[in-house]
Amino acid sequence: MLNLKTFDIADVVLLNPQSHCDARGQFVETFRQAWLEQVLQKPVNFCQHNLVQSTRGVLRGLHFQRPPYAQAKLIQVIEGEIFDVMVDLRRSSSTFGKTLNLHLSAKTPQTLYIPAGLAHGYLVLSEQATVLYQVDQYYQPDADAGLAYNDPDLKIAWPKLSCKYHVSPKDQQQPSWKALIRDDKLFL
Repeated sequence: MLNLKTFDIADVVLLNPQSHCDARGQFVETFRQAWLEQVLQKPVNFCQHNLVQSTRGVLRGLHFQRPPYAQAKLIQVIEGEIFDVMVDLRRSSSTFGKTLNLHLSAKTPQTLYIPAGLAHGYLVLSEQATVLYQVDQYYQPDADAGLAYNDPDLKIAWPKLSCKYHVSPKDQQQPSWKALIRDDKLFL
C-alpha cells in the first residue's frame, strides 16, 4: 500500500510507501513505476541513477538541465537528513516562480518526484547524508544550468546551522531569478 502527498507546485509528488518491520529489520518498496504513472497519468522512464554523499552544511543547487535534456527526478535520502528545495521554472505553470521546501530523512523512507522544469537543490542537515536520485534524461554538460540558491527574490528560508554552508564555486556564481527571466532562460 502506498500513501502519497501532492503540493501546490503541479506534479510534485511525495510517495510514502508502507514499511514492513519484524525481528530481522525493515523492508520498504520505495518505488514502483506503475504507482507514479498512475498518479501522473503519463509514462515515466528513469535511465540514470546518481548517488551523492555529503557532510553537514553542504548546499547543492539550485540545478536544472535546459530542454531538450530537462530532467524529472526521483529523490531518496538513504542516510541522514536534508532540507530539499524546488523552484518552478515553467512559464506555462500556474505555480511559475513558486518555491517548495521539504525536510527529507532516511528515518522515513520516502521518494520525492520532481517534474522536469524545476530547479532543485538541498542542504545537508545531518552529520552526513547519502542521497540517491534517478533522472529520466541522461546528464548533458552543455544543458547544465542553475539558479542562485540565495537569491532574495526567491525568499527561501534555508535553515541556520552551527557551521558555514559549503557551496561549490559554480553554485556561488549561478544567475539570479531576474537574470533568468531577463535572458529568457526558463521553460515554456
